[in-house]
Amino acid sequence: MLFTVPPLAGHVNPTVAVGSELAARGHEVAWTGPAGALARLLPEHARILPAGEEETAPDGGYALLHARWRDLRGVGALRFLWEEALVPLARAMVPGVTRAVREFGPDVLVADQQALAGPVVARRLGVPWATSASTSAELTRPFTDFPKIGEWVAGQIAGLLAECGAGPEGGLADPAGPEWDPLFSDRLVLVFSSRELVDPAAEFPAHYAFVGPAFGARPPAPPFPWERLDPERRRVLVSLGTLNQEAGGRFYDAILGAAERLSSEVQLVLVAPGSLVGAVPSNVLLRESVPQLELLPHLDAVVCHGGHNTVCEALAHGLPLVVAPIRDDQPIVARQVALAGAGVRVRFGRSRAEELRDALTAVLDDPGPRRGARRIQASFAAAGGAAAAADRLEKLI
Repeated sequence: MLFTVPPLAGHVNPTVAVGSELAARGHEVAWTGPAGALARLLPEHARILPAGEEETAPDGGYALLHARWRDLRGVGALRFLWEEALVPLARAMVPGVTRAVREFGPDVLVADQQALAGPVVARRLGVPWATSASTSAELTRPFTDFPKIGEWVAGQIAGLLAECGAGPEGGLADPAGPEWDPLFSDRLVLVFSSRELVDPAAEFPAHYAFVGPAFGARPPAPPFPWERLDPERRRVLVSLGTLNQEAGGRFYDAILGAAERLSSEVQLVLVAPGSLVGAVPSNVLLRESVPQLELLPHLDAVVCHGGHNTVCEALAHGLPLVVAPIRDDQPIVARQVALAGAGVRVRFGRSRAEELRDALTAVLDDPGPRRGARRIQASFAAAGGAAAAADRLEKLI
């Protein structure tokens, strides 16, 4: 099994769990993508086949891309994602993925939806491939109400396929075949969520496997001061993820204001750079990083930006959410949380301390969000996680 992934933790993490399960069953497993980034995200023993090294990224690397991306919103963020990140990444990765497939000889290639080089090469070389949907946003057909935006995204994909000789007329194992979508395999789409969260009323093809979150080993985090967790207060994690912290200055001010208003009842564990936050109230534990999976069982709720990984990790522990989406798929995930009754959505850029205090009070005091979170937790457990994903992949061999 060869996993083709972008250099992003939220997209790599589920494959770590699935890869570990497959390896335990006796399969050979490898990853291909930008090797420098993957080495920091994958377990030490993981086999990495380089594809699209960081120095091939426009303007000197992904760090500079991130610096340009972090302040964008809406259509601007979407255009940047496709024009400056996904399409150039695919273009850079195609040669390396081609070498990886020829060297490793996978029976199945598993391609993340943001690593488009995987489907392109799999089709070209006649290798069965499956989709890894590490976020459920694409399943909701997000541009239905915005057809011109959808047409523009489709044009970006079509241009990439034509450039790579992977259109319906070029270079494929079945060159006369119909048009195809590199975002969705026609054999298997692994969705790391549940129908109950994505859309319980929607109908999906039989080859869409809702396996729930898959949690694997993570790079070691700095030591955490467990003794500073206050047993007399309810504990809430506040995290904007690894890519959005610099955009959070105003939000951090508001959440600290909410913390002051709830100081007798709530302790916040705030994950953020100290340089952006400054002095914090006594009921706020400020850390630049935390061992999130280990911390979640000790919490009562989570405040986050709507990143798919953090949302699913919180719900897998039955924790209600306050979600403040920023960009990309986050508004879609936040809407799923709200519709599931598992949390409250707030405005990222315009939330005041009073609004965040009220949202925290709602998820901590109102039993409804906790019931909703526990219902989604049960759906995740029933979905099967990494073992269910491995079962489905084995059927493709």
